[in-house]
Amino acid sequence: MAEAGTGDPAGGLARYRGVVSEWSAFLEANHSPEPVTLRVRRGFIGVDPLAARLRERGFRLEGVPGLEDYLQVVDGPASVAQTLEHWLGLFHVQQAVMALPSLALAPEPGDRVLDLCAAPGGKTAHLAELMDDQGPLVAVDPKEKRLRGLMGNIFRLGHTNVLVVAADGRELPGGASFDRVLVDAPCSAEGNFRRQEGRLPARTADFQRYVTGLQEALLRRAIHLTRPGGTVVYSTCTYAPEENEAVVNRVLADEPVELEPIALAVPHAPGLTRWGDERYAPELRRAWRVYPQHLDSGGMFMARLRRLDNGGRDSGWSVVPPAFPGEDPEEARERIGRVEALLRNEYGFDARQLESLGWMVRKKNVWVQTAGRWPVETWRGPDGAAPRGHWRVVCLGLRAFRAAGGGKETPTNQFLNRFQEAVGGQRRRELDSRELARLLEGESLEPGDLPAGPIALYYRGTLLGRGMVGRSGLRSEIPSHQAERLGAILEATGR
Repeated sequence: MAEAGTGDPAGGLARYRGVVSEWSAFLEANHSPEPVTLRVRRGFIGVDPLAARLRERGFRLEGVPGLEDYLQVVDGPASVAQTLEHWLGLFHVQQAVMALPSLALAPEPGDRVLDLCAAPGGKTAHLAELMDDQGPLVAVDPKEKRLRGLMGNIFRLGHTNVLVVAADGRELPGGASFDRVLVDAPCSAEGNFRRQEGRLPARTADFQRYVTGLQEALLRRAIHLTRPGGTVVYSTCTYAPEENEAVVNRVLADEPVELEPIALAVPHAPGLTRWGDERYAPELRRAWRVYPQHLDSGGMFMARLRRLDNGGRDSGWSVVPPAFPGEDPEEARERIGRVEALLRNEYGFDARQLESLGWMVRKKNVWVQTAGRWPVETWRGPDGAAPRGHWRVVCLGLRAFRAAGGGKETPTNQFLNRFQEAVGGQRRRELDSRELARLLEGESLEPGDLPAGPIALYYRGTLLGRGMVGRSGLRSEIPSHQAERLGAILEATGR
């Protein structure tokens, strides 16, 4: 396949000239740099306050039409990811076009939601945001390395309702059905033409057979896991009808689903009803094709389907227990009681804040979660003795506390950051610039009247992480690689 700059002005996309009505605009957009866009973490900050903070850093920003939680970075002194606001999880750098599948799925708080191809987690985090972190969001991916990237995004953004599962989405157990399922399927990624500087891999027959088979299997599994009346969104970041309309067309022919219109106020083109000699169902016009000129972003395809058969939710969900399978429930309840007492008595949490949180003990850690329910008991089988199929629970929510010996519990940095507005009491220390610099360089400070043990470290009203008061004084316990990055960010921004 020819690349940009090798005599092919379409850079290998010429096969779509007959279906893209704005061909000149399509070419121009594909051969221009793609702007950086970011999605605001609404649970932490509003769009206007974040924009004001970034403008103070020297960034020029604009809104993205049709996407109220997104900002486009027009210009700036450096990468917007090298800011304190990014480090604190106040936004996520994400292509504007990647907002559309989550918005089309439209989850609500309390829904049971499945992201069947979740890593690296941008859409998972967006779904959690739309759910207000309330209700179970199961994020599935088979590759451990990609799951680590997903968890890094989820933890930085402070989402507490995500159950991360290592599994092949085609083999995820049944028995617990979902209200909404997202299938953002692996694909040939032609929509990333701009980001790949006009270089696209060759479209071989073997790859096409493999990827379309994978896409169709994932979509069929998603439908089988969706409750009657529930919603499935199928999306790719490619233009290829073989991976888009053709896949959906085959599924429509023999699965109990129908295509629904997508109600978003965003420019797009309709799905195709023919491609070469192929003919697709007329309702495929309800699908969306989004080209680079529509949002000044990448390209994609998506279709929204509703499962038709009658019925309601099944009984495959259970309340998240206090102890992970294999842990002692009584010991877990006692430990959770100690954690809640610690939060009330020493960290300033009130009863109402604690009532909204769920807890689970797993080995040395106590995890905080707001999923409320999970499908794990059903997936493990009727006797609960062993998992059915090849899947593994990686984590649920955020790691909140770690056993420190002698019955003591140490809060994690991610827990303190997530709930910083609730932290008060005696375990809080406001730092000035000099004190913060010393701590980040590994020095200690005089503790004053601070009690021994963990301390929440604040700088200009913002919680940065955990410190510890011991024999040598107050020291930072922000991990060294994070402390190094934080110090560089603060130095670069003159803070």
